[in-house]
Amino acid sequence: MVKVDGKGNGTSLVQVRELDKKYQRGSEEIHVLQGLNLDVGSGEFVAFMGPSGSGKTTLLNLLGGLDLPTSGSIKVAGDEITRMSANKLTAWRARHVGFIFQMYNLIPVLTAFQNVELPLLLTKLSKADRKKHVETALAMVGLADRMNHYPRQLSGGQEQRVAIARAIVADATFLLADEPTGDLDRRSAGEIMELLDRLVHEHGKTLLMVTHDPRAAERAHVVLHLDKGVLVEGGAGGGGEA
Repeated sequence: MVKVDGKGNGTSLVQVRELDKKYQRGSEEIHVLQGLNLDVGSGEFVAFMGPSGSGKTTLLNLLGGLDLPTSGSIKVAGDEITRMSANKLTAWRARHVGFIFQMYNLIPVLTAFQNVELPLLLTKLSKADRKKHVETALAMVGLADRMNHYPRQLSGGQEQRVAIARAIVADATFLLADEPTGDLDRRSAGEIMELLDRLVHEHGKTLLMVTHDPRAAERAHVVLHLDKGVLVEGGAGGGGEA
């Protein structure tokens, strides 16, 4: 069992038990994740590292309800997402998960404001309330003055900030980041990691991040390594990998 609960409060926001994921490739069975067990406390920042093909992104997709395991269970804030119907899982994702991707995944014909507003269109918030939420989220990522710009008018770092604002605008239960600095230059990557760090330490966000960059991983409370589908603790972040 890998337990991440640096605050020592004894409760787990995310509970993973005996998680297995297999894919069939022709006649070959690919065992991507094997018997994974993990507890993550609220407000933690966990980085997952490991070689290509080790199952990092698969794990993130399972935690976010984008994919289903072959066996095992995942609970988030008491909800067992591995037992949900497709419709219920879609609604759960919209409410509880903020996704941050390497390639930003912004819609080019929408402004920064409109991109950030997208998750709120699935809620019952009024237009005025949506506007307040979007403006707050864009201010938090330092882009209050860019809300009417389109993605093509923004730098890569600014686009990722818009993507982060979109991830936090609905006050998600936790954030999942897949190589959030992978498409950025070193300076922009540092600024994005500084922003993610602030979201954890100043706003109490829970962040699970896949990265190949040791500098990004240093920001995490704990670095976990995936190797051939097995999870091992790599040590505390904040000062490099152990």
